[in-house]
Amino acid sequence: MTTQGVMRHALTTGRESVAVFLADVGHGLLDVSHNMLAMVGLAVVAAALFLTGQPELRDTMEAQAWGWLQARHLARSGGEDLAALAEEEPTAAGGATAADPAELTRSQAAVAHWIARRYHVAPEPIARLVQESWTVGQRTGLEPTLILAVMAVESSFNPFAQSAVGAQGLMQVMTKVHNDKYEAFGGRLAAFDPVSNLRVGVLVLKECIAKAGGGLEAGLHYYVGAGTNEEDGGYASKVLAEHEFLKRVAAGQTVSPTVSLLANAAPAAVHGAAAPAASAVAPAPEEKPTARDLVAEKPAAREQLALAR
Repeated sequence: MTTQGVMRHALTTGRESVAVFLADVGHGLLDVSHNMLAMVGLAVVAAALFLTGQPELRDTMEAQAWGWLQARHLARSGGEDLAALAEEEPTAAGGATAADPAELTRSQAAVAHWIARRYHVAPEPIARLVQESWTVGQRTGLEPTLILAVMAVESSFNPFAQSAVGAQGLMQVMTKVHNDKYEAFGGRLAAFDPVSNLRVGVLVLKECIAKAGGGLEAGLHYYVGAGTNEEDGGYASKVLAEHEFLKRVAAGQTVSPTVSLLANAAPAAVHGAAAPAASAVAPAPEEKPTARDLVAEKPAAREQLALAR
């Protein structure tokens, strides 16, 4: 055999050897992948069977997963919403801080006049807050009467309110914790701008509800700085009661502006019972310490306050 023939034979043999080697490697990888997929499948089946027998654990995991997804969505979209709102109206100082109640819808005007009578404030600035609550509520999916209820319980519609633990403005946002959220509105001093405080407070409230797995009452626990299993000083019950009163007013029902937010009145309000008589005791101005201050006195609750606020 000539030298060229030897070389051709060697090349052919080498190619065949490489082909056999690659085929063996491919079969081996295929077998390994099959085995790994089988193991993953068995693990999934075992986990599914375990969760089927543990409904409470399954519900908890689903709630946590949903809350995480909502929190991620809010983290991405919340800043964009704030930026969009800031571009439309950067601060209330550059726009109107009051509105004519006559220019509102019938439901909005009814709510504005009811709040003005209940909290002894001028109807024009309240009309602006009602108008803004409806606008922001549509953007965020929160009921505007809930937003107004939080403001009512937190500050009694005093835009300059400040608690002992540093919560500021209408919705008593912890400005030091959420300083970054005010950047779109000109910085931390915007906490005392009613419209800016409302918008940032709504974003914080949405985040708290998401952390609570979508539950409104649990979200309010987080908002005031209490964990879901901690005492909140009656805060959530008060907000939900005021929320129910405002919903009924917006629906055209007659609700006395002096109806009480006492603890024994909250369950009836939440379940839509008839409004108390007009002679009900008027709510006295909230005395210090507030529910937020009481919660913040506990070391564990202070940690929740920093996380949730």
